[in-house]
Amino acid sequence: MAASGQEVAQQQVSGGGGTTVGGPTVFMIDEIEALSSIYGEDWCVVDEDEKIYCIKIGDCLDQPKWTLCLQVILPPGYPTSEPPIYQLNAPWLRGQDYTELANSLEEIYIQNLGESILYLWVEKIRELLVEKAQSSNSEPDIKKTTEEVDEDSGDDFLLDYQPVQEDPVEILSYITSESQEVDEELPMIHHGNPLTDRRSTFQAHLAPVVTPRQVKRVLEKLYENKKIASATHNIYAYRIYCEDKHTFLQDCEDDGETAAGGRLLHLMQILNVQNVLVVVSRWYGGILLGPDRFKHINNCARNILVEYNYVHSVEESSKPAGKNKKIRKDNKKRTEH
Repeated sequence: MAASGQEVAQQQVSGGGGTTVGGPTVFMIDEIEALSSIYGEDWCVVDEDEKIYCIKIGDCLDQPKWTLCLQVILPPGYPTSEPPIYQLNAPWLRGQDYTELANSLEEIYIQNLGESILYLWVEKIRELLVEKAQSSNSEPDIKKTTEEVDEDSGDDFLLDYQPVQEDPVEILSYITSESQEVDEELPMIHHGNPLTDRRSTFQAHLAPVVTPRQVKRVLEKLYENKKIASATHNIYAYRIYCEDKHTFLQDCEDDGETAAGGRLLHLMQILNVQNVLVVVSRWYGGILLGPDRFKHINNCARNILVEYNYVHSVEESSKPAGKNKKIRKDNKKRTEH
């Protein structure tokens, strides 16, 4: 009886159908092709050159309740001499659950030294998700947390803003459902150049918006892209000028990257931009960046605002902040005298 396409792919992942000629690179190529064949749209290439991949895993195929995103970086020595670098992304995964799952994955690696293990990892994670779905009647806690925590997170960029923990699209649905019945046109969405630092990749997206409903539509459209949806964080902020009230409608979202949304909104306030939504996606690469991650988020946002003429130039975009600081300094001098 002939083996099915999925059975052949599984044999390649486990080593039964792979070739040993050419060293680990051939093993790696065979495994990537097999995983792509098995998991289809759930398998995502984040960065082919850096060998960064992501797979979305659920407790079932149709409307899974428990999901998890496994992001892996395959080093040159994988699988013969180096293990994959991995990150487990799930809003509910923390504490004991995280430790137990990480220990299980490391045990699988030790038991299969020198062999391709990603398929075994994915199925172990799926097994855990199925167990959780069967043993729990409650929904998973979807509050997201950042993988990087700064002891000195408070600084001059901090706003009096409490980040919304619920799904931002659901929140916007509530805001717009009362007054907006007509389906508004989806604004044009622009994508900035990606920036990579120590295997973390940042990319900004921008859309002109004049209503919260348009913000919601843009976010939904972005999340349809599986690469953007698989990002570790999708930080966003928007500012809409209400001419009738002479005020701004504005909000921001950290998406688990603590204080990043507030910093992004603060940048947009300094630049005095209006009627625009900026989203910055970050794909975490396994190396902590510390405060540099906030610099990259704001730089990506500033660059795309400049590119699409919301700010005249990068040099000019830095003037307002500097000017304000100078004014404060001059005022201090006058007070002293």
